[in-house]
Amino acid sequence: MEGVFPAIVTPFKNNSVDYEGLKRNIDFLIENGVSGIVAVGTTGESPTLSYEEHNKIIEKTVEFVDGRVEVIAGTGSNSTREAIELSKFAKDVGADALLLVAPYYNRPTQEGLKRHFVKIAETVDLPIVLYNIPSRTGVDISPETVKFLHEECSNIVAIKEANPNLSRVSEIISSCDIDVLSGNDELTLPIIALGGKGVISVLSNILPREFVDMVNYALEGNFSKAREIHYKLYNLMKLMTVETNPIPIKTAMNMLGMPAGELRLPLCEMSQENRLKLKKALEDIGLLKD
Repeated sequence: MEGVFPAIVTPFKNNSVDYEGLKRNIDFLIENGVSGIVAVGTTGESPTLSYEEHNKIIEKTVEFVDGRVEVIAGTGSNSTREAIELSKFAKDVGADALLLVAPYYNRPTQEGLKRHFVKIAETVDLPIVLYNIPSRTGVDISPETVKFLHEECSNIVAIKEANPNLSRVSEIISSCDIDVLSGNDELTLPIIALGGKGVISVLSNILPREFVDMVNYALEGNFSKAREIHYKLYNLMKLMTVETNPIPIKTAMNMLGMPAGELRLPLCEMSQENRLKLKKALEDIGLLKD
């Protein structure tokens, strides 16, 4: 697990999934050198997809990627049984790996987290990327739990760490050899500096080549070049969280004429004030003409 893995949006038209648009977006990302595609994660509005839509998007993503890069399928749930069912389907249709978010809302203990992830790992034989995002789930996968899971299950190979506390990344990397991927675009560079391997990224939906170059420079130890790109994109990185993801990235894609479409309730359109900030940031780096 190394490189840039865009967490793709789910484009909608008239409240239905736009599969033609999904294919266009996937082709664009692969043509620009990404290492893999992450489907139906948070950026893909997975909480508002029906079970049938969720599965079909995974299946169509595998079809559209056609073996060119890895497909990581978001199959996490706050129900262990449902996560297993989604994961089995992903494996059956040819996904290369699974992204499993920590169970949300029911807030399991660390022991509950261990049992949840071990059960899935033992049941579905695919590489697993843990996803730690306590701001959304209400539970934090501790470094001790990460170490336990990586040592207990050979197919738990990576973690997407979206806890902004960088000392946690140091704790994980110093305790075990699991691959750490940044879950926050603006922390990609510092996490690689600490020993991370890349990013599962939101902004790379529109700037894949820039992210690939930044990550490659950083992995090669050319931090001077990597910093240039980091600071060029920094304002846009921060704007991706000015409202709930994926509101900003879908707004940006629509401004650029890329397939994104509408958001599903309870997410709604971006405020006019933030739209103007986003429009200016896109103009400032030359993506959008004034």
